Amino acid sequence: MTVSSPRGFRAAGVTAGLKPSGTKDLALVVNDGPNFASASVFTSNRCKANPVLWSQEVVKDGVVRAVVLNSGGANCYTGAEGFQTTHAVAERVAAGLGIGAVDVVVCSTGLIGLVNDRAVLVGGVDEAVAALSADGGSDAATAIMTTDTVAKQVVVEAAGWTIGGMAKGAGMLAPQLATMLVVLTTDAVVDAGTADRALRAATRVSFDRLDSDGCMSTNDTVTLLASGASGVTPSESDFTEAVTAACTDLARQLLADAEGADHEIAITVLNAASEDEAVTVGRSVARSNLFKAAVFGKDPNWGRVLASIGTTDAAFDPADLDVAMNGVWVCRRSTPDEDPSKVDMDDRQVDVTIDLKAGNARATVWTNDLTHAYVHENSAYSS
Repeated sequence: MTVSSPRGFRAAGVTAGLKPSGTKDLALVVNDGPNFASASVFTSNRCKANPVLWSQEVVKDGVVRAVVLNSGGANCYTGAEGFQTTHAVAERVAAGLGIGAVDVVVCSTGLIGLVNDRAVLVGGVDEAVAALSADGGSDAATAIMTTDTVAKQVVVEAAGWTIGGMAKGAGMLAPQLATMLVVLTTDAVVDAGTADRALRAATRVSFDRLDSDGCMSTNDTVTLLASGASGVTPSESDFTEAVTAACTDLARQLLADAEGADHEIAITVLNAASEDEAVTVGRSVARSNLFKAAVFGKDPNWGRVLASIGTTDAAFDPADLDVAMNGVWVCRRSTPDEDPSKVDMDDRQVDVTIDLKAGNARATVWTNDLTHAYVHENSAYSS
């Protein structure tokens, strides 16, 4: 169940020496073909890290043959020297694999403003190339962890072809994308255009609906590699469905590991005028610190939900809103209804349902509660 599960892929995760903890910190995923189609999406933050700036150019031709990722330093706002380090890492991977550096996506994660040791990185690349294996996916998933407590991996089996994936992310989870590095692999036969459409459709309803703390990263990258090694060409709809399933699974794993969280919260907005308005309302609730703190305290405070809805420009009647928490309709027609004491919030999962009564569209946004542990984690971050 790893990123190297589909045919045509090898991976590795090694200890280069970037992390003070001495744990694995450099991963490499390689597409051995016969095809090399790819698609990628990146952070929409205007402040982008050096690896993102490099990789945005790499992916323009729809061909990627390798992805190299390091944890232990974001290589963001490290000047020209930092960009040269990214370039050097890509060149080292290319030399080790006998390919061009222009086909190597580079990803980094960790603290902003931290200068990564170039010699350590390129030395780690050499180790990773030597360690490449069809069984190396789990090591690769471990090597990209920062504040993650568990590695995130997924495999989706289809009719004769497979999608594999790995992700990292535990904090700064907000669109677009959630703060993450994600590598998806498939042995299906798909061209770059199909891969791009499928990936964008998948991220729109998965990673872009994950809003843990409203903070957007500088390094987010999701890359899909297609080897074609299965020889099977799925329909575009079947391929998109499988990619969406993989992305949704990984997004939920990211949410489950959100920094310091005690509760995972699914906010489903029903009967909105449009899907975009449903997402806007869900995201407004997800970003309410008052609401998130109430969930941490196991308080079904539906008034904070209505207050958040009211900050949006979505279509609704403020006097006719319904809200349920874990299946208990605590508010109907914008007035108290069922007894909030009936809401059981002892389990980790919390479901909030909002009925706008303004149309037929719906959407779900995922978030988590705001805890003491989150504040502690982000007041003393280390990798």
